[in-house]
Amino acid sequence: MATITKSIQGGEFLVRETPAQDIFIPEQFNEEQKMMAQACQDFIDTEITPRIDEIDSMKNPDLVPSIFKKAGELGLLGIAVPEEYGGMGMSFNTSMLIADIIGAAGSFSTTYGAHTGIGTLPILYYGTEDQKQKYLPKLATGEWAACYCLTEPDAGSDANSGKTKATLSADGKHYMITGQKMWISNAGFADLFIVFAKIENDKNLTAFIIEKTFGGITMNEEEKKMGIKGSSTRQVFFNDCPVPVENMLSDRQNGFKIAVNILNIGRVKLGAGVLGGVRTVTTHAIKYSTERKQFGVSINTFGAVKAKLAEMALRTYVTESLCYRAGQDIEDRMNTFISEGMNESEAKLKGVEAFAIECAIAKIHGSEVLDYVVDQGVQVYGGMGYSAEAPMERAYRDARISRIYEGTNEINRMLMVGMLLKRAMKGEVNIFEPAMAVSKELTSVPSFETIDTSELFAAEKEVLKKLKKVFLMVGGKAAMALQDKIEDEQEVMMNLADVMIEIYASESAILRTEKLVSLRGEAACANQIAMAQVYLTEAVDKINAAAKEAIASFTSGDEQKVMLMGLKRFTKADLVNTKELRRGIADYMIAQGKYPF
Repeated sequence: MATITKSIQGGEFLVRETPAQDIFIPEQFNEEQKMMAQACQDFIDTEITPRIDEIDSMKNPDLVPSIFKKAGELGLLGIAVPEEYGGMGMSFNTSMLIADIIGAAGSFSTTYGAHTGIGTLPILYYGTEDQKQKYLPKLATGEWAACYCLTEPDAGSDANSGKTKATLSADGKHYMITGQKMWISNAGFADLFIVFAKIENDKNLTAFIIEKTFGGITMNEEEKKMGIKGSSTRQVFFNDCPVPVENMLSDRQNGFKIAVNILNIGRVKLGAGVLGGVRTVTTHAIKYSTERKQFGVSINTFGAVKAKLAEMALRTYVTESLCYRAGQDIEDRMNTFISEGMNESEAKLKGVEAFAIECAIAKIHGSEVLDYVVDQGVQVYGGMGYSAEAPMERAYRDARISRIYEGTNEINRMLMVGMLLKRAMKGEVNIFEPAMAVSKELTSVPSFETIDTSELFAAEKEVLKKLKKVFLMVGGKAAMALQDKIEDEQEVMMNLADVMIEIYASESAILRTEKLVSLRGEAACANQIAMAQVYLTEAVDKINAAAKEAIASFTSGDEQKVMLMGLKRFTKADLVNTKELRRGIADYMIAQGKYPF
């Protein structure tokens, strides 16, 4: 595989090598960014953590709005909003960092994300200059709260099937909006609603900016939810709500495109947005395992507990690695588009769209790591983990929504594979030529040349090259065999997605660690090296299982035998003593008393 000579395209990680020096790692954040992150952490420690039970009880309807306004006063709501509109105008990866820290705020992280993401960004990226001047300063400072009204009772994953209607008034000055929206975060105290509706018999949605004071808006009571209980979630009803024609957002029938592009941003932010939570849960588990005595010793002396703690940490480390890698790729692409003369709003949208596949990976991986970590956290706590008196019960309930909102993980898996195939068909990502090369390799004599493994991660990078061949082999054959019916074979699509996710995740961890070693030296990075090695070992097995299931579903006879032989060849890796590596990781964390990476 060729060394990169130009910036990588979204999805190209499958066919091109990325030098470690080309990726961003979270250890590279500068002092200004670290200070902003610390201010966010201080806000959580002061305003959220001491009141977490009160927030979740929802007994004081003024509490969350008051905390929200304090976040605005600190500038936390305007990280991504340019300074000319009252924000801080900070970089995309800085906004990822703040989403990461706020992830430890429980229900409030949903309140925050709904406002700063899907509530504010449609206006920032698609609004007219007048709309930006009118609304963004209010949203950036927390004077107004925003929500996003897309989902309907019969339109969830299939968002474009929404039935909410917009009818032009007789005098041509207003659109009259009528319809029902559900699962609307922040609805209970929102001043502004981003609403999607169809004008007359249009095929596609149109977006509108609606102020609460326009009238014709009613709501159900707060939803009773499994988790994130402290975030406002209501059904919203629009009954001939009059919206000035100048409050149409972007062009008529452009609403679905707005929804898709804003959700891409939401996905990568959600990947980062779990991190504060998983670090906090891991730290709680480390501390509890030190304090909890059984059989006369702390339970963190037991291998079974150490294995859990290490696995919680290494999966967190991997999610950090892939999220900030993707975030910087997006930011770099945005800057490239701007330097080429594209206007800033369009450049930012195009930058995210270019890495929509990586956005989906971040969302899926992050949300599933969160669920894994909270589940293991409950287990480490044992009986106390099931008690509402301990922190794990709330974390366990709050985590579950992450695999559902911003598009379910199943939808995201199918979207990412579908996007890759469409880009390949357009010639934007050269997948088919490498896939043909791998197909020829299957019937050739295997190479027995030895690899120089004296350099750090040389052996692991060879494994990664072969894992990419697994995707090219199975994905290429699936595309040929199933052709335009491949999207109906959802199980195969999800198998292919799992292969892509594990390749991107394990490569991101290896590249981050390699770059960190270049900055700090190998001895200082022993635990990071161990985490990358253990994760890759696990990824090989996951990829083998997913690929085998896919091969069995659309091949037979000699063709199947050849592919299974290829799979065996491409998933061959040296045995790693993961037990000892995990123990070393756990011992280091226990000594530090927290997630220390």
